[in-house]
Amino acid sequence: MKIAIASGKGGTGKTTLSTNLASFLAEKQDVVLVDLDVEEPNAALFVKGDEVEQKEMFKKVPKWDSDACTLCGKCQEVCNFNAVLKLGDEVMVLQELCHACYACSELCPSSALPMVPVRMGKLQYSKKDNLSMVESRLDIGQEQAVPLISQTIDYVDSKFDKDTIKLFDSPPGTSCPVIEATKDADYIVLVTEPTPFGLHDLTIAVKTMRLMGKRFGVVVNRDGIGNSGLIDYCEKEGIDVLARIPNDRRIAELYSHGELLYPHISEFREQLEVLATKLSEVKKDVQ
Repeated sequence: MKIAIASGKGGTGKTTLSTNLASFLAEKQDVVLVDLDVEEPNAALFVKGDEVEQKEMFKKVPKWDSDACTLCGKCQEVCNFNAVLKLGDEVMVLQELCHACYACSELCPSSALPMVPVRMGKLQYSKKDNLSMVESRLDIGQEQAVPLISQTIDYVDSKFDKDTIKLFDSPPGTSCPVIEATKDADYIVLVTEPTPFGLHDLTIAVKTMRLMGKRFGVVVNRDGIGNSGLIDYCEKEGIDVLARIPNDRRIAELYSHGELLYPHISEFREQLEVLATKLSEVKKDVQ
């Protein structure tokens, strides 16, 4: 089963929930936590393990072969992302805009744009007892997270069997990286907070998940602040509230020291138990 932890905005508590839920579930079963927020991964600050593998990650981009090129301009015509430009007697490839769709390379009549590997980041796999951790980190200067997210998910699928619970700590927002991180998930947990700002961004995330045809529920973080607008919205829309994490200063203190919360805060552990029970029910439906 694949569970994606997502949200409509950053700073709602996705990593807090992901790391604690993964560690909690790993007390009884095999779990892999996958940090797909590749632009700024931080789950490894809270989940420690022994390194199993580290590898460089590459994407394919076209490289112009001036000797083979006839300057027909076909490459520029077929590129939907303006990553290939014909300028006079030269062809310029903008690697940062390339989506590796292979159109320019495959449709070039003179095979003047072969695809070559370019490093985009690195992946690290660590493990301790039942809990595995996979983290990918985009290199500085790389602008596209989607290819690295896609390859990271493929890596996890190849390494772990279907009996392993897969938790995806997704990027924030509702843009392309989030779509890539959640599109193959069996269930989405949307983390939000009971404030007007949190509610606004949750409504966008809900619309996105519904357009994708995904099953999802909401976890309320910092419960007790703000107003009742969030809960009223969930009731009106028929959205399951899976858990309500209290607004507690101890949580902020432990988090700032890179510690897990549920071993120290009983109220947090109780909410994880409630969430785990609901996810187990979802798992039965998936199977």
